[in-house]
This record gives sequence, structure tokens and C-alpha cells, in this order.
Amino acid sequence: MRRQLGLHLPIWEQYLLYMSRILQGDFGYTIRGNQPVLELLLTRLPNTLYLATASLVIAMAIGLTLGFIAAYKRGTWIDTTLMVTAIMGVSLPHFWLGLLLLFLFSVQLAWLPVGGQGFGSLILPAVTLGLTNAAIIARLTRSSMIDVLNQDFVRTARAKGLPKAIVLFRHALRAGMVPVVTMLGLQFTYMMGGAIVVENVFGWNGLGRMAIQAIFQRDYPLIQGFILIFAILVVTVSLIVDLLYALLDPRIRYR
Repeated sequence: MRRQLGLHLPIWEQYLLYMSRILQGDFGYTIRGNQPVLELLLTRLPNTLYLATASLVIAMAIGLTLGFIAAYKRGTWIDTTLMVTAIMGVSLPHFWLGLLLLFLFSVQLAWLPVGGQGFGSLILPAVTLGLTNAAIIARLTRSSMIDVLNQDFVRTARAKGLPKAIVLFRHALRAGMVPVVTMLGLQFTYMMGGAIVVENVFGWNGLGRMAIQAIFQRDYPLIQGFILIFAILVVTVSLIVDLLYALLDPRIRYR
């Protein structure tokens, strides 16, 4: 086993061999089962991406709406109530919220399945990840929108007699989305990490559940492959976020 994994070689030689194999698409083989690591990762990756994407959609729908309303009603009881709710949402651990939702909707009400695959099994894990991250998006959207609403171009648009809806949604919201998009990219990668816990709570067959099993089994090639795939996803999402800046803010596009 030591020779199979190359552990009898010097560290620098192990690293060079590993990098050369990675560049060729060879992530090695698992210790248990002797299966190709890359094949296993690519089999589970779509499930984790489905979960993270669904969670991000829920977080955006709730967070952007609450943050926009709080900014528009800033200083009122509505603003205070929404921000207190957001702080409570940030404080909820994924595993605790997931267990509560599982107990309520699957055990008590029997509306949704306890585990498995499919759309019905995706709802509770996505809501668990989405609710906690929606609170962060709501707070950032509020602060960004308040800053934009006080800028000169918004006052100019109002002075020209444009309808309030056009000023808010076409001018203010679009400009205020630049820092929010940055957070959305970070939130997506954070959801990928949070999926490790949520997938194990709901029995969702994604990368996170496989990573936990690999850690318990000390399957180091599989763990290394998981970390590498996760790093590639983080870099890719960061690149996409940078490209979206130009679509949202013309000042960035013209530079």
C-alpha cells in the first residue's frame, strides 16, 4: 500500500508525481474499493451543485426582497423587525435548523420525504441552506441600497420626474447589486461547504456526504480529490462574479 500510494518516496517527488498526474486528469484510486477518484467525484458533483444552486435561489429570493424593503422603509418598525429577523437567521446552525425542519415536515406532518434523491428530497436541504444565508444577503442588500439611494444620480432621476418604480428598480437596485453579487459568489462557495453538514443530515448523496465518509475511512486520495474539486469551483465562481460586474455597472465596462 505504501508503494501504491508512493509514500516511500521523498516528499518533493511525491508532490511532483501527484501534480503531473492531476494535469493528466488522473486523481488516483480510492483505498477502499480501488475506484477512480475523479469518476466518483464527478458522479456526486451534480447533486451538490443542484443543492447549492437551489439554496442560492431561495436565499436570493428572500434576502433581496427583505433587504430592499428594509432599505426603502429604513428607520421604521418594518426595518427593525426585518433586521432582527435577519440576525436571528444568521445565528441558526445548519444542522440544528435542518433537524427541526426534518422533524416538522417529514416526521410530524409527513409532507416531505426524510431522505433520498429527487425534487421532493431537495426541498428541505435547500431551504435549510437558503434560510440561513438569506439573512446575510438581506443585511448586505439593505446597507448597499441605503448608500445608493442617497447618491446624486438617484436624486437626479427623481428630479427628472421619473416614476418611483423605475428609479428604484432600474437605477438604484442595479447599482446596489454590485457588492451583493460579490457576496452571492462567496455565499455560493459557502453553501458548497455548508452542504457537507446538510447532506449528512438529510442523506443527500453529494460531495459533502462522500467527503465525510472518506474522512472516517481515511481514504486520503478521495479527500485530496474533494479538496481540489472544491478549490476549482471557488476559483470558477470568483471568475464568473468578476465578469458579472461589467453587466451590472457600466462604469466598470468602460474602463
